[in-house]
Amino acid sequence: MPKLTVEGLGEFEIPTGKRLVNALREEVSSDQLHACGGNARCTTCRVEFVSGEPSEMTVAEKQLLEARGLSGVRLGCQILCQEDMSVRIISRLEGSGRKDCGSACSVELAPQPVEWTTKS
Repeated sequence: MPKLTVEGLGEFEIPTGKRLVNALREEVSSDQLHACGGNARCTTCRVEFVSGEPSEMTVAEKQLLEARGLSGVRLGCQILCQEDMSVRIISRLEGSGRKDCGSACSVELAPQPVEWTTKS
């Protein structure tokens, strides 16, 4: 099982292939935002990688980050935990003014069909 290190919260073993956003909510018990329910539409599930950033990303993630002019961040809803990684949560419920973290994210990546591309 991959090891997920979350800055300020510790190290956690995550089932292989689990969506990062779900791991942050379920194994880590963090208040990571995910307003669109994991569909690569809102960017509230942003994280910064300290180490272990995957070299691939979904086309949906790449297009949304480019459209919003965001760099140096990734969308937790579009990342599968397959290797050890270390992240910094930068989009949290605390201080956001939102009533909750967001609707539940499915086990499967969305939107379908999932297409992969290189990060760069």
